Amino acid sequence: MALIDSIAQQSGIPLSTKVVVLFITLLVLLISYVVHALVLSPYAHIPGPLLSRLSNLPLYYATYKGTEATTIARLHAKYGSVVLIAPNEVSVSDGRALKTVYTDAGGFRKADCYRNFDIDGFPSIFSELERGNRAVRFKSVSGLFSTGAIRDSGEEVIKKVAKRWIAYLRQAKGGAKAHGQSADVLKAARAFALDAVTGYLFGECYGALEEIAQEQRDAVGAAEKISASLFVDSFVAVGRFFYLPSWVFTLLETWSARLAKDKVQVEESMETVDGFVGRITEETAARLSDDKEENSYQARMLKAGISKEETKAQCKDLMFAGTDSTGMNLATICWYLAKDPEKYTKLRAEALANPDSSPQSLPYLTGIVKEGLRLSMANPTRMPRVVPSSGYTLPGGQFLPPSTVVGLQPYTLHHNPAVFPSPNEFIPERWDDATPEMLRDSIPFGLGSRACIARNLATVELYIAVDAIVRDGLLEGASPCKSKIEILEWFNSKVIGEKIEIRW
Repeated sequence: MALIDSIAQQSGIPLSTKVVVLFITLLVLLISYVVHALVLSPYAHIPGPLLSRLSNLPLYYATYKGTEATTIARLHAKYGSVVLIAPNEVSVSDGRALKTVYTDAGGFRKADCYRNFDIDGFPSIFSELERGNRAVRFKSVSGLFSTGAIRDSGEEVIKKVAKRWIAYLRQAKGGAKAHGQSADVLKAARAFALDAVTGYLFGECYGALEEIAQEQRDAVGAAEKISASLFVDSFVAVGRFFYLPSWVFTLLETWSARLAKDKVQVEESMETVDGFVGRITEETAARLSDDKEENSYQARMLKAGISKEETKAQCKDLMFAGTDSTGMNLATICWYLAKDPEKYTKLRAEALANPDSSPQSLPYLTGIVKEGLRLSMANPTRMPRVVPSSGYTLPGGQFLPPSTVVGLQPYTLHHNPAVFPSPNEFIPERWDDATPEMLRDSIPFGLGSRACIARNLATVELYIAVDAIVRDGLLEGASPCKSKIEILEWFNSKVIGEKIEIRW
């Protein structure tokens, strides 16, 4: 105010006049902005709520609250298959758009917000925006994720991990029944997923199943988390701020970490994971320097000329993604089987009638896995892409100008009653005669060249693990402790309460 007063005195214009001029100027600018957003904007023809035309804040708020997916689904129910969800961001629920946005010619470029998932200053294979940079890293390890490589080298490792998983679940079931308690299948599924992905790709299991088995032996109501859990959870929490500009993201993420109540425990978990990936990377580098052959994930990275520090970061990214998504998917399938004894009985009968068959060849198990992936919502929210310089005309005829951020979200597609009748119901039989639209719109791992690199591995893990638990009869007499699995709808969903429990 003193500054304004000084300027007024020097210019000879009364202070009151200065204030009025300033107010009118700001008002004109505001009116101009609103008129442009509502009338003159190239998105004026796209339906959507008023506030979303004016600001990103409603969308950021829904994301932070963990209601983004259902919020956008409600907007589609109200406005149709194309909705403006922010001043230059459009959500689409028409599966016909998937091919152009994500598949053709490699799909549209990923939005800048993916860089918020960088690890230790390095873009991961997932977060890298530039195709050339990603290609070097992707090509070095992609062979490990082919169906042939998994069949030849991965399945045996996964089956061994599955045996340890079953042994732990027997132990947990016995303890739960004896003491009238429940068992957390999410913790068990995460431990299985972590040991499976590290055992096959790194050549050494992390040891998560042994950790929780030892805890179970030591005390009833064993410790709630494996040592890597808070590492995984901290990456999941990034989803609260995922879509923010990088400078805002960095600020909020830094301060939220500093103020977290479990800061010390998170740091200990991070140090444990850093120690694991650091050791296996250094040991692999030493073996390679002695001209020893090795085919692990970290060995392939190092042989491609990737630095040891970046290799460690890429390993951490793989551990996070391989633990969180597969753990969620597997636990969800177990929950649905416990909820529906008839489907469990039918699946068990199929497994026992085919003792020597590959799990992937069993039709009802295939339906169970596909339906579990449809409903699991491990990654429920939109996958944003940037419209190229040529613009993009949607299947419905709406034109999106260059630089528009556009995306489709699994939650909306997987719950579309026109494609999946009774979309909230677990109906594995629907996959017996899947329509082209069902196959098109089921995208639990994304799609196109930027789909989840480990989708083949993750699917095989689900087949082997579900087949093992059903053959063993562990879910006989089980029932879920809650009527539904509640989640925070971040990019990687978080289970509210951090447990998926069943009892016998």
